[in-house]
Amino acid sequence: MGFAFLVVMRTGFKAFVSFLLVSLLLSSLVSSVPEDGLLRVGLKKFKPDPNNRVAARLESQGGWSLRSSIRPYHLNGLQGDAQQADIVGLKNYLDAQYYGEISIGTPPQKFTVIFDTGSSNLWVPSSKCYLSVACFFHSKYQSSQSSTYKRNGKPASIQYGTGAISGFFSNDNVQVGDLVIKDQEFIEATSEPGITFMAAKFDGILGLGFQEISVGDAVPLWYNMVEQGLVKEPVFSFWLNSNPEEEEGGELVFGGVDPKHFKGKHTYVPVTQKGYWQFAMGDVLIGGKPTGYCGGGCAAIADSGTSLLAGPTTVITMINQAIGASGVASQECKAVVAQYGQTIIDLLLVEASPKKICSQVGLCTFDGNRGVSRGIESVVDESEGRSSGFMRDAMCSACEMAVVWTHSQLQQNQTQERVLNYVDELCDRIPSPMGESAVDCGKLSSMPKVSFTIGGKVFDLSPNEYILKVGEGPSAQCISGFTGLDVPPPRGPLWIMGDVFMRRYHTMFDYGNLRVGFAESA
Repeated sequence: MGFAFLVVMRTGFKAFVSFLLVSLLLSSLVSSVPEDGLLRVGLKKFKPDPNNRVAARLESQGGWSLRSSIRPYHLNGLQGDAQQADIVGLKNYLDAQYYGEISIGTPPQKFTVIFDTGSSNLWVPSSKCYLSVACFFHSKYQSSQSSTYKRNGKPASIQYGTGAISGFFSNDNVQVGDLVIKDQEFIEATSEPGITFMAAKFDGILGLGFQEISVGDAVPLWYNMVEQGLVKEPVFSFWLNSNPEEEEGGELVFGGVDPKHFKGKHTYVPVTQKGYWQFAMGDVLIGGKPTGYCGGGCAAIADSGTSLLAGPTTVITMINQAIGASGVASQECKAVVAQYGQTIIDLLLVEASPKKICSQVGLCTFDGNRGVSRGIESVVDESEGRSSGFMRDAMCSACEMAVVWTHSQLQQNQTQERVLNYVDELCDRIPSPMGESAVDCGKLSSMPKVSFTIGGKVFDLSPNEYILKVGEGPSAQCISGFTGLDVPPPRGPLWIMGDVFMRRYHTMFDYGNLRVGFAESA
């Protein structure tokens, strides 16, 4: 998974809103190492410009879909496929808002980068990038101009959900603020295909994840920062400014935490799997009521490189229904409810195992842990087979969601008629293939809180915190900050706690104690 960008809008609106988030150029960066030994890196965020519609020209395939970015890359990476070890997926470049400046070489060559806790490599465009149009729009590293450059030459390639880069490794000094990390291995990108990189205002990525997911097993910059004794403590922390009226985007602090950035104390949870900053998360609540979906535990990742908050489509649909978000109706889902809804209720009332119900009604097979698509036993026509296979997958998935929703409503002692109507309505709230769900800007005050249980504590998000607003007045557009992401067991269900969450909660990444801490942002 690694650099996990999420594509969240459909064609037109998707491209429009995504581009707005990165449409203004990064201004000056403030960083210093004061007497307290902390390195503070100022982050800038880009204010949306509702009049800028340049990105509307992007073709739909230029953005990719959320599911197309996950299936080929993310799942292989999580399952530990050795041949896919360098595959990284899941983030949408155009949704990343927070940027900083670094320098590479002697004398220093400046680059704008995303500080990303969801990946582990540093890469910037190379002066040897001749054929990719994107390279002409960004600063390029020139090894011949640096007296501290060391030739490496090992090839490198990274596939993201919304594009790919390839090139080769080099070594040079990297400056972050006033700190100089010596002999850092990084990627010189010689190929950046696609329009995504051309439209983005950043030059490269600085990964802050673990070496376990580093392409080419390169030692991450953060490791070298600690190893070379450049920071006071093996800790870094993010404060993302939630005030849209202020120019300051936030601050990334290396070596500790800045007390003025948070209130109270941090709630800590251990890193459950090195690679991403992954931890265990408990139940998700809507309006204070448990959904029960993560009652048995879910995995979550604290990810500074993702704008939205992503989770299993089943729960995201429940959230979007509760906040009045309108997605694209799923005919497969509604067909399941119409044909099997009452049977699902009957089986649940006789205490059948929810995990086995979809196989009992014939839409899935049970693999011992969950329902999976039955597949196609006979195929007459190849094109018909592909269509049938897609439909079978959709029906199985729709059934599993319907079971979860039905079970949740029955536990709240709702009437059977009310349950069926509720589940049918949820079918209309399933996010679009691009993940986008719009809401009425005038109804924010009536929307419920959405909460997440972490370390035994409940962390709330209010409507003003989970709704993204573009523009002002009657022309304003609002979208849900929640998007669907389905990762099957044993790695899933998986949640990506992106900037929507990290704006509300100051996040500390404790490398020394392998834990993540959350506290209310100040």
